[in-house]
Amino acid sequence: MTGGEINTIEPYGENKALSTLRFITCGSVDDGKSTLIGRMLHEVKCVFDDQMEMLKADSGRYGTQSGEIDYALLVDGLQAEREQGITIDVAYRFFSTKKRRFIVADTPGHEQYTRNMATGASNSDLAIILVDARKGILTQTIRHSRIVSMMGIGHVVLAVNKMDAVDFDRGVFGGIVERFTEMTKNSQFAQIQAIPISALKGDNVTEKSSSTPWYNGPSMLDFLEQVEILTADVDSSFRMPVQYVNRPNQDFRGFCGRVAGGKVRPGDKVVVLPSGMESSVKQVVVWNKAPEAAVKGDSITITLTDEIDVSRGDVIASSSNPPPSTDQFEAQIIWMSARQMDPGRQYLIKAHCKQTTASITEIKYKIDANTGAHLAAKSLGLNEIGVVNVSLGQPVVFEQYKRSKKLGGFILIDKLSFETLGAGMINFALYRSSNIHWQSLDVNKTARAGMKGQKPRCVWLTGLSGAGKSTIANLLDKRLSALGKHTYVLDGDNIRHGLNRDLGFKEVDRVENIRRVAEVAKLMVDAGLIVLVAFISPFREERRMARELFEKDEFIEVFVDTPLEECERRDPKGLFAKARRGELKNFTGVDSPYERPETPEIHLNAMDDPAEKLVMRIMNTLNAQ
Repeated sequence: MTGGEINTIEPYGENKALSTLRFITCGSVDDGKSTLIGRMLHEVKCVFDDQMEMLKADSGRYGTQSGEIDYALLVDGLQAEREQGITIDVAYRFFSTKKRRFIVADTPGHEQYTRNMATGASNSDLAIILVDARKGILTQTIRHSRIVSMMGIGHVVLAVNKMDAVDFDRGVFGGIVERFTEMTKNSQFAQIQAIPISALKGDNVTEKSSSTPWYNGPSMLDFLEQVEILTADVDSSFRMPVQYVNRPNQDFRGFCGRVAGGKVRPGDKVVVLPSGMESSVKQVVVWNKAPEAAVKGDSITITLTDEIDVSRGDVIASSSNPPPSTDQFEAQIIWMSARQMDPGRQYLIKAHCKQTTASITEIKYKIDANTGAHLAAKSLGLNEIGVVNVSLGQPVVFEQYKRSKKLGGFILIDKLSFETLGAGMINFALYRSSNIHWQSLDVNKTARAGMKGQKPRCVWLTGLSGAGKSTIANLLDKRLSALGKHTYVLDGDNIRHGLNRDLGFKEVDRVENIRRVAEVAKLMVDAGLIVLVAFISPFREERRMARELFEKDEFIEVFVDTPLEECERRDPKGLFAKARRGELKNFTGVDSPYERPETPEIHLNAMDDPAEKLVMRIMNTLNAQ
């Protein structure tokens, strides 16, 4: 929730049995989203008297209605929102009528806050898309409509707002409805209800307005109270992701979670996924009570009749119809970070309660937010939408998003900062052919290393261009060869003449460059070699990805630490000079960053000692291990 928000009355006491509708308001900037919610809260008498007094005072100070009550201020809780007259954060409000309970997410209209809008849509059953009658359908209206469809929301209210500003002209309303219907003809919307409103004046918000005698449909509130929501979770079979293993003592071991689909009762046969272990439900517990059954949405603890291994992130499901597991899938993704998404880079993925590593193996296409066209892309930027292939470090139990939002949705997280980078919806699994498997070989890495009389290693030298990586790698290779060791040098420039000749120097290309080299280095270590890798490798995440391919003590990171000024002075290939003249883009140290290693095995201060002495430091480390 936003800071400083005004809480509304939530008269649930006698209405606990009522259904709950979760809906989102979205659209372009200043289309009246917050005003609509504020007006609705006022009309259903969910605003205290002292809140109304505060609203009147704030309307004079921050309002945009020339001294009249500005209902948007009931929702815009952040100081910055009130001062600018816009919504920045996602503001949630709770209210109820005699017919239904409501949870509404008011989301920002600005393009830079599209990610906030997607967050609000992910948990909504219905979307109110507002359009300013004076402006008609705008770019952000189209973008929000696509995201709403993508998020699996089937019910949409097209609220044509500010009808009072166009004299409640029926033709204006009809034209907007016609264009919106044409624009969304290929969407997944099951129902579109168009309503002409004035959120400021209250026309058709909670009651039918006499200003629109030509409109025969329901008011906004009437529609929200009566609409029947068809959930995306169409599978009636039981599913429950395990959030927590509850073991208060030796006599009790329960598994806690929220039912994602179907129902469960004692005696039901279940399977624990992805392990496939089967058992039966012994007991269902809800707040110290043992109900006959628990249904979708209930937070429960269940116990099993058998002592089997169950961990957080596992899914307990009906054994007669279990969901599948996969470590590769196609998904739609909304990128939420200012740092672009690059194929090959490793992220953390959280799907329901399961967390593991993931990487984007392919961007199949980017979706143009305005036209819906499929565009070729090598990366995704902030608020961009794409269809991608994802590879996971471990199998994850899943459902298609259109069948289950809970088991079909996921987020991608930065491994270092833990920033949420993207939100995704699984389309389908990418199953590997059953004819492809890992071939067991009798002559393995240990045998090959024994024949060579050495311990295979990957010595990874990183540093700026001109730092001396290649010089050190060459001298180290000569010294090891003189001792009879079997080595190979993978040098950045040499590799780009062949294996990586198709890659440029943008961030996405640099990521793929390191991924390929790391895989080659892994194969060489498997062959029993000591492989020396001399690459700038500017990003910590890619160096960490390379490290994770090797066994413990096989990977030695060497930071060749040479100041930028010295590298520029040396400039053996003239690259810094070209970069400074603007002739060479994305050059590390000039217009592309270099992320210094934090804990390398060897830190070489290249200005302190000659190259021969630096090589001896690496030799000593190799001999010590």
